[in-house]
Parts: sequence; C-alpha cells; structure tokens
Amino acid sequence: MGEETPLLRRRSTKSDSKISNFRLFLAVFSAVLGNFSFGYSLVYPSPVLPKLKSPDADPRLRMDTEAAAWFGSIYTLGAAAGGLGAMLLNDMVGRKMSIMMSAVPLTIGYMLLGGAVNLAMLYAGRFLTGVAGGMTAASIPVYISEISHKAVRGALGSCPQITAVFGALALYSLGLVVPWRWLAIAGEVPAVLMVVLLLFMPSSPRRLLSMGQEQRAEKALRWLRGSQYDVRSELNAIQHSINTQTKVTLAQLATPLFYRPIIISVVMRFLQQMTGITPILVYLEPIFAKSQVSLAPKYDAAIVGLVRLFSVIIAASLMDKVGRKALLYTSSMLMFLSTLTLTMISHNTSCPPGPAPPNLTALDYPTHSDIGNTLVHSPASLLPLISTVVFIFGYAMGWGPITWLLMSEVLPLVARGVASGLCVTVSWLTAFILTHAFTHLVDSYGLYVPYLCFMVVCVLCLLFNAVCIPETRKRSLEEIENYFRTGRTFTIRRAQSVQSH
Repeated sequence: MGEETPLLRRRSTKSDSKISNFRLFLAVFSAVLGNFSFGYSLVYPSPVLPKLKSPDADPRLRMDTEAAAWFGSIYTLGAAAGGLGAMLLNDMVGRKMSIMMSAVPLTIGYMLLGGAVNLAMLYAGRFLTGVAGGMTAASIPVYISEISHKAVRGALGSCPQITAVFGALALYSLGLVVPWRWLAIAGEVPAVLMVVLLLFMPSSPRRLLSMGQEQRAEKALRWLRGSQYDVRSELNAIQHSINTQTKVTLAQLATPLFYRPIIISVVMRFLQQMTGITPILVYLEPIFAKSQVSLAPKYDAAIVGLVRLFSVIIAASLMDKVGRKALLYTSSMLMFLSTLTLTMISHNTSCPPGPAPPNLTALDYPTHSDIGNTLVHSPASLLPLISTVVFIFGYAMGWGPITWLLMSEVLPLVARGVASGLCVTVSWLTAFILTHAFTHLVDSYGLYVPYLCFMVVCVLCLLFNAVCIPETRKRSLEEIENYFRTGRTFTIRRAQSVQSH
C-alpha cells in the first residue's frame, strides 16, 4: 500500500503556500472576456427578433418563421466552424493566440449586424459572431486549465461559464433600453479589451514545454505563480507528463487513455446541448410570450439572466468543495423536475395551431396590453417563469460550467487541442439542429413536444453521470491522465515512474 503515492505529493506545502494568484487571476480575466462576448452574442436574437418580426420592422429585414429560425440557429453553424478552426489553431499558434484571433470575425460580424440593410447581412453577421464563439469555446477552457494549479482549477474552470452568463445578462439588460443596432456596436467593446490585455499575458507553460521551450515555460510559470514560488517541481511534473506522451496514432486512439476521455467529453457536450439550453436562451423572450407569463417577456428574460449569474457563482464556490459529480447529480435532478413541470403546463394549455397571419409565427409576441387583457395575475400564471428559472438554475449549477471544465481536465495533453475542437464542433452542430427545429416544432405542436424531449434528455444526463463520469476534484491533470491510462486509479506507482524514464 505504501508503494502508491499521489503524483504531486512530493511538492512541499511550504512551496504551495507561497503561490501568489493575482497574476493568474488577471490572465484568466483577460481570457474569459472572450466568453463574455460569446454569451452576449449567443442570446442576441432574444430581444432583437421581436423587433424584426413586428409589422413596423423595415420591410427589407422583416422575418417570417423560416427567416427567424435561420437567424437564431445560424450562429451555431458558425460556432461549429470556429470549433473546427480551433482544432488547428490551438496547436499551430497556441491557445492564447487562438483566443486573440477570435476578435477578428467577432468585430466584422457585429459591424454587419449593426449596419444591416438586408437579411443576408444579418445572417452573415450572426454566422461570423458564431465563428468567434466556437473559437473561444474550444480555446479558453484549455488555456485556463493549463495555466492554473489544482487548488483553484475548479473555481477558475467555471469562470468561462460565469462570464458567458454576464455577457447574456448584459445583453438582456441593454435590450431593455438600447436599440437593436446599438446592441451590436456595444458587443465590440469587450473583444477589443480582451485583445489588449492578452498581449501582456503569458502563453501556456504546458504548451511551451511541449515545444521544447523550457526557459519560456519557466518564465511564464514564475510570472503566473509569483516570485516566491519554486516552479521546479511543477515544471518537472508537467515535463514527466509530456515525456510519457507521443504523437497520437490510430492504434493509440483505440486505447482507454485516449478514447475514454474523448468519448466522455463528446457525449457530455452532446447531452449538454440536448437539454435544450441553447434554444431556450436564444428564444427566451418569445418563449415567455408564448407561455403567457403575466410579466412582460423582456423583464422575464432579465430575471432569468440574474438567476443564471447567481447559480454559476454558487457552482464556482462549490466546485472544489463538494465535487463535480455531486453538482452534476443536483443539476440533472433540477432540470428534470423543471422540464417535467413545463411539459405538464404546456400540455394542459396547448391547443392545435390555427392558420397564422403572414409574417407571424408561434414565437411572435402578443403586445403587453394583450397580455394584461387575457391573463389573470395569479401565482399559477408565473409557474412557467418559475419552472424556467429552476431549469436555468439547475443547468448553471452543473451541466453548464462542469462540462467545460471536465473537457479541459480529462482530455490527454497530446490530443487536447484537436479533441477540444472536436467536442465544440459536435456540440454546436447539435445546437444548430435543435435551435433550427425548435421554431418549427413550436409552430406545429406548441411547447409541449420540445419540453418532453428535454425532460427525457435530463434523465439520460443523470444516468451518464452515474455510470461514466469520474470525480476529478483535487486531482492534478497528470493524475487524471493516469486514471484513464490504468482505468482504476488516480495515483502513480513509483515503479511505473521509474520505468518511464
């Protein structure tokens, strides 16, 4: 029993106590500004679609059901393309440079949205902002995991989700008072700030070591940890991990070290999207109008944005205390209960769709006066809002941030850049199909059928967490790799370490 020790236990607590996190936090903040832009751009259609579908809209920009479906979903096609691009860029130019390069399509996309005079410009703008979102989604979690140490990696790993929520909340809030074209112009500000700050941040020490640049890696790690921290033991541990890796071959992909973490990451991203989170966020205001909640839909959306922010902050504080799996269990149960409630509500209140007037869809808004005339302001009329809030709270507690974090933790270093791009691509292709189909499903069947599908997926999330997902709390990236290599333990035998040299 004494022959097994955790891989990094030899690092002294005295050295650990001298870590300064200030510069690490600054580097993380600089990177996750890209996630702020991602969250902002993802939900851009929520306040904009009602304006573009109203009879008062510019005839050149007015949207029917099909146009609205494309405007909402084409973003996810762009994100899939961005994820594919990140597969190459992560290893060609590095994680930090990939994040910075995402500002180019983002800025061009917002310029097209802000100055649009036809539907083609709106679609192109949404697609390009999606490309930027896919690039950051594939690069930022990997960058953060590789510059963080295990004491704070869980909390910092949830920062991309937190800032994405901040971005969505900013969009919902600005949408209450700012014209839709100016919403696009405002979206360019965080992208510019991100590029300026990242110019002064270090590259990933892990990637620098893998390229044989020991001096740059040591300098970067010392900058991140502070001058009082002895970086040698951490550099040695990273180097040991790199030395045990070779270029991935097809034969290696058939070994548990590679296929198990890749399958877990891909399936988690697939299930994350199949819960319905993307169409719910993209069409949030129209959904509330369809549900006939007694509050104005734009205020409902702002409430949901605040709840998302509150819940991801709770998740970040609990990530390294109660563990990933416990939060995933809680998340799955809350989402299941809320979608079950929404399914029953929508089933009881739905009616067969009748013929719709031109340019109107099932996701169109009734006016606020119509809502006031047709609804009784009873607690039951708030049940769809409450259930949606619980769903968002549950998602943001677990399947939101932890899916991103686990992807960056479990993927092998040698395949991390390519595999993370693959995960993001699968995720966004799933989101595109779901988001595009959502509008048509609601037109044909009401909200009942989509909610029923989301409820079934939440049960699958619960089972997948129970059977397939390992607990990575308080484990170094090297220990996690060893878990998949051996299939049974996070610790490395001394004999195994000796043989590897």
